Amino acid sequence: MTAIPPTWQPPGWSGAAGVAREDVTAPLGIRMRNWGYGDRDVARRIHRPLTLTALALADADGTDPSLLITVDLGWWRTTADETRVRGAVLAATGLSADRVLLHLTHTHAGPSICAQDHDLPGGELVDAYLDHLAARAVAAATGALADLRPATMQWVLAHHGLAAVRDLTLDGRALLAFDPAVPADDTLLVGLVSEEHGAPVATLVNYACHPTTLGWDNDALSPDYPGAMRAVVEPATGVPCLFLQGASGDLGPREQYGADTDLADRHGAGLGHAVLGALATLPTPGTALVCTSVVESGAPLGVWEPVPTPAASARGSIATQVPVELKTLTPIDELARQWAHIDPRSRAERLRRAERLRRTYTDMSAPVHPLWVWRFGDVVVVAHPGEAYSALQTSLRARFPQLAVVVLNLTNGPGWVYLPTRQSYDQERYQSWQTLVQAGSLERLVAAAQAAVAELVA
Repeated sequence: MTAIPPTWQPPGWSGAAGVAREDVTAPLGIRMRNWGYGDRDVARRIHRPLTLTALALADADGTDPSLLITVDLGWWRTTADETRVRGAVLAATGLSADRVLLHLTHTHAGPSICAQDHDLPGGELVDAYLDHLAARAVAAATGALADLRPATMQWVLAHHGLAAVRDLTLDGRALLAFDPAVPADDTLLVGLVSEEHGAPVATLVNYACHPTTLGWDNDALSPDYPGAMRAVVEPATGVPCLFLQGASGDLGPREQYGADTDLADRHGAGLGHAVLGALATLPTPGTALVCTSVVESGAPLGVWEPVPTPAASARGSIATQVPVELKTLTPIDELARQWAHIDPRSRAERLRRAERLRRTYTDMSAPVHPLWVWRFGDVVVVAHPGEAYSALQTSLRARFPQLAVVVLNLTNGPGWVYLPTRQSYDQERYQSWQTLVQAGSLERLVAAAQAAVAELVA
C-alpha cells in the first residue's frame, strides 16, 4: 500500500440541522386555474396534501443559521404576495433576507396564491389562504430552528428518466411537448442529513422536471409527482423529504397535461424508488471509504473500508443581482388582437398573466435578476426566482465536478420569468416569447453563478 491510502467521500458538510413540516393544503372551492385552456376554475377535491417543509442549517454549535423552505405551490404572480409570506418568516426569525430561501416546487395543480384574483371564481378564498400560508411558514421555520442539532449532510448523484425535453417542433410550429430526438438532463441529486450517531434528519431531492402531469381537466389539489415521490421515500427513511425543483424550463414528463392522478402517482413512485436506490449507495454518515489493505487472491484485491472521517465544515453565501435587459414589449391591446383567434377564456388568462408579469421588472429603474449562492462544505446551492433552462445546472456541474451543485428554480423573488437559451429565441418558443428578458439573460445568469461558486470555494 502507498503511504497515503486512496480515500473517497461523497460531497458533504458537517454542521447542525433541524427540520419541521406543516400541512398547507388549501380549502376546497379555492381558485386553482393554472391553465389558459379548459373550464376548471376551482378545486373540487384533494389528491394528496400540500406540504411546507423547512430545513435549518447552521454551524455545529447552532449559530449563524440559514433556512431552506420548500412548499407545494406553483408560482408567484406579484411581489406583494411573495413578500407577504417570506416577510413573515424574516420578521419571526430575525434572519436577514439572504439567509432564507422560499422555494416553490412548481406544481400546476395547486391553488392560486395571487390576492388580486379576489374577483374571480374561487378567488375570494385566496387572501385568507395567504395568511394561513404565512403562519404555517413561520411555524415550520421556527420549528426547524428549534430543532437544530449536530448533523452531517451527504449527497449522491444518480439519474432518472422521468424528465424529457419539452421543446418539440411539429409542422414548423414550436410546441411545449416531448421531443424524443433530444436527450434530456436526467440528473438526480439526493441528499441525506443525519445526526452525529447516524439517525436520519431529512432527505433532499433535487430534480428538474415540470410538475405538469396534471393539466386543465384536473380539479384536484395535488403536489403532482413530488407528492407520490415523498410517499415512497418517507416511510422508508422515517423523516421528511424536501423536493427541490431544478432548472426545468425546458424539461417535463413525456406524458402530461391529463386529469389522471394515478399517472402522477406512477411518475412519483418511479422517482421515489430511484431516490431510495441512490441513498443505498451512500457510506455510513461521518465516514469515508479508505483503501486499507491488499488481499492476494487470484488477483491482488484492494479492500476499501469505512473509516471515521469528518466532512468539510466551511460555509459561505453570496447574494447578488444579475443585470438583465428587457425586450421591447408588445402593448397589451396589440397582444389581444394577436390572440383574437384563440379560445376567449384562454385569451383572457394569457392577457391577465402578461399584465402581471410585466410588473416584475418594469417597476425597476434598472432591471436585475436575483441570485443566491450558498456553500456547505462540498455542496453549493444556487437559487433564483425564474424558470431557467437546464443549461444552468449542466453548465455549473460541468464547471465544478468536485461539488454537489444543487440548482433551484422558483425561489424568492421577484423575477418569475423564463430564462431560455439564446438559440431558443430564434425558434419562437413559448418560453422565449413569454419572457420579458432579452436573449443572453440565461447566459448572464450562468456566468454570475459560476463566478459566485468559484469565489465561495476558492
